Amino acid sequence: MSDIITPEDYRAEISMLNHEVYRLNKELQNNKAQQMQNSLIDKYDPFDNPTDYHHYNEDYSDIVPQIDIPGCKIPVEPNRSERKKLRRFYNIGGCCMLSHFIFTNIIATILVSVIMIILQFKNPDASYSSLYSYLSGSSAFIGVNIIVYLAGNVMFSLIGLKWAGFRFSSIINTKEFGFGKALQYCFSAIFIQYAAALAMTVISDIFSKYGIDTDAPQLSEFSDSPVAMVLTVIYGCIIAPVTEELFFRGMLLKTFSRANQRFAAVATAVFFGLTHGNLPQFMLAFLLGIFLAHITFKHNSIVPAVITHVFVNTTATVINELSERYTSNYALIIINLSYLLMAFVGLILFIEFKLKNKLPATTPQQSRRGFAVASASVPTILAFVALAVTMYLNLISTKLLS
Repeated sequence: MSDIITPEDYRAEISMLNHEVYRLNKELQNNKAQQMQNSLIDKYDPFDNPTDYHHYNEDYSDIVPQIDIPGCKIPVEPNRSERKKLRRFYNIGGCCMLSHFIFTNIIATILVSVIMIILQFKNPDASYSSLYSYLSGSSAFIGVNIIVYLAGNVMFSLIGLKWAGFRFSSIINTKEFGFGKALQYCFSAIFIQYAAALAMTVISDIFSKYGIDTDAPQLSEFSDSPVAMVLTVIYGCIIAPVTEELFFRGMLLKTFSRANQRFAAVATAVFFGLTHGNLPQFMLAFLLGIFLAHITFKHNSIVPAVITHVFVNTTATVINELSERYTSNYALIIINLSYLLMAFVGLILFIEFKLKNKLPATTPQQSRRGFAVASASVPTILAFVALAVTMYLNLISTKLLS
């Protein structure tokens, strides 16, 4: 009689089976949810590039909305929709760069022309060349530069950020940056400056054989009066580095970095160099520009680049001023040795930085979204051509006038 299974036993067994089925279904659902989660693309690392600085990237789902769908994969070649949306950001950067070039040249020409008219009216017997020579050495000339480039850099930075949909806070949200890092970057930049000067010595010797003078205009040329000297220091050591970083490592780097950080670093460095209009400053600005872009990526902010840029310009200004004031051999030896020592320390710190921090590499998908897409951006190409032609004309003008 004890082997007889009662209805209560059936119900208990059925209840246990139902519970086990429920448990297995729940486990299966959890596994499927985990698999779906694992198959989702990281919006801030859509190309699965471990060398990118992901905290610097913006959400890529505004370019590829399907990124939120489980199992979505970014193809090597962008489709028409993705290419169009990426090109929009290159167009924004290119338009701001081209507009900046046109604006600064037009406004500078207008202001200089107005001042020349006033000078001509007050000095009717003076020749145009003598008046222009006087203006070039006066505080008014550097004042024009301050007004023009301050307005151009700030205005088109803010326009570009707003147009691209980036908040201003996105370029100053500084991460993991302190006094030690600031010193390392400042002295590393001095080494880059010294290396660029050595490279330009070789390049200048080559060009001089063809009657081309590659010397860049020095800030001291605009220091004929105390007021001009003060304005030159304010502009060269504060206004220029701060506003240039806002424009180049702020707006332009951000808009060009939507898919390829390495391309953005090189492209913005090229534009930064071309903007200076001469070979020596191009060489320095290009090399320094890549380094400044790198530390901007690393710290998600233009603050380290601003501090480094201010330090480099201030150091150059101080050395140039000391070299002009103290011309004895003994004084010049001390100045040059001090600069060389700073460059040597910078070399050690730069090597230490590069060993621990690599410039982002490029995946096959990113390579098809960098130059390949940017080269189809008409404003970007026009900006490059305008700046390159201007620098070329400045370069050959010395030979044509000789």
